[in-house]
Amino acid sequence: MDRAPTLRSKPVTAPRTVSILGATGSIGSSTADLLRRERDRFAVEALTAHKNGAALARLARDLGARFAAVADESAYAELKSGLARSGIEAAAGPEAVVEAARRPAEWVIGAITGAAGLEPALAAIERGATLALANKECLVCAGTLFMKRAQKTGATVLPVDSEHNALFQALTAGRREDVTKVIITASGGPFRTWSKDEIRKATLQAALKHPNWSMGPKVTIDSATLMNKGLEIIEAHHLFALDPDEIEVVVHPQSIVHGMVEFLDGSVIAHLGAHDMRIPISHCLAWPDRIDWPAPRLDLAAIGSLTFEKPDLERFPALGLAWATMRTGGGATTVLNAANEIAVAAFVEGQIGFTGIPALVEATIDGAASRGIMREPGSIAEALALDRDSRCLAKDFLPQIAAKAF
Repeated sequence: MDRAPTLRSKPVTAPRTVSILGATGSIGSSTADLLRRERDRFAVEALTAHKNGAALARLARDLGARFAAVADESAYAELKSGLARSGIEAAAGPEAVVEAARRPAEWVIGAITGAAGLEPALAAIERGATLALANKECLVCAGTLFMKRAQKTGATVLPVDSEHNALFQALTAGRREDVTKVIITASGGPFRTWSKDEIRKATLQAALKHPNWSMGPKVTIDSATLMNKGLEIIEAHHLFALDPDEIEVVVHPQSIVHGMVEFLDGSVIAHLGAHDMRIPISHCLAWPDRIDWPAPRLDLAAIGSLTFEKPDLERFPALGLAWATMRTGGGATTVLNAANEIAVAAFVEGQIGFTGIPALVEATIDGAASRGIMREPGSIAEALALDRDSRCLAKDFLPQIAAKAF
C-alpha cells in the first residue's frame, strides 16, 4: 500500500483566516453558521457564489469578509450594490473566483459544486493552503493531478464529506502502514429492499424519496443508484492512497456509522455521528483542534440498533462500474462522472428509465475506451476537455439507451 500524502499539523493562530468558495450553497451556509459562533477565532478573507449576488453581499457584510466574487458576471451589479460603502471589494467572473482562492487565507473551504470548482481549488493548493474539500470533481476527475500538486506544494487536503472525514479521523488511531482496509457506509437509498424488477420500474418521484437525508435531486438520485458511493470510493482512493481492493462499502440504513478503518491486528475503528454536516465541517475548520459548539448528540439507546449488509452489485451496478474505472485508471473516472451527470439529467427529464442511468454510463465508458480518449489528465484543462468530450459521447449514446428497456 502506498503511503498517503502527509497531513501535517500547523500551529493555530488567532484568528485563523478562512475563505469559502461556494459560500451560499449548503456546505457554505453551514460553514458560515459555525463562523458566526466563533467570531473571535476566525477571520473571513474571501467569499464566492455562482450568481446570487444579493445573498453573497449580505453574507460578506455579516462575516466581515474582505473580498466577494460571483462567477456569473450578470450578478456583479447586484453584488456591488449590496456591498456599497462597506469597504468590501467586489468582483465577478470565473477569474475572480480563482482570485478569491489565491487570496491569503490559511484555510479554504472548497464547496463549489461541479467542474467549476476544479480551478479555484487547485489555485488554493498551488499556494500551499489548507483546503477543506467538499467538491467531488476535484478527486473524481483529476485526483492524481490534484494530490500530486498538494504533495509538491506542501498543501494539506482535509475531507469535508462525512464519510471521508470519518475515515480521516479513524485513521489517526494507528500507523498508516498498519491499515488493511477502509469501510465506507451507504444508506442503501430508497430502493435498498426493492427487487431488480421493481427497480427497473422506479419513478422519479420514488427515486427522490431518500430515507435519511434531504439533498438536491442529483445527489439523491446518485444515492438511489449507489453511484454516490462509487464516487466516494474514488475519492477515498486518491485522498488516502488506497488500492481499489483496500476499500469496502457496506450498506448501513441508519447512517450513524459514517466510516471505519481496519488495522492489521484486527482492530476496527468506527466514526459515528448525527445527521448534521456541521460536524465534519467544524472538524476541518478547527483541525487539529475542535470547536465546542452545540452539535446534535447521538442517543444510541434511542436509536436501538445498527445494522449492516453487503451491497448488491447486480441490483446496483453503478457501484461496480466505479470500482472498474478505478482499476482501469487513466481518465476512466472522469468519463464515469461526466456520463453519470448526463444520465441523471436524462432520467429527471423522462428520457430514460432509472436502470438506464448505469446503462448509459457503461456505454459511454466503453465508447471512450474504444476511441482511445481515456488518458490521465495532466492539467485542469485536459480534465475539463475529457469531461466535455465524455458528455458529448454520453449524449450520442442516449437515443440508443432510451430505445431499450433495461
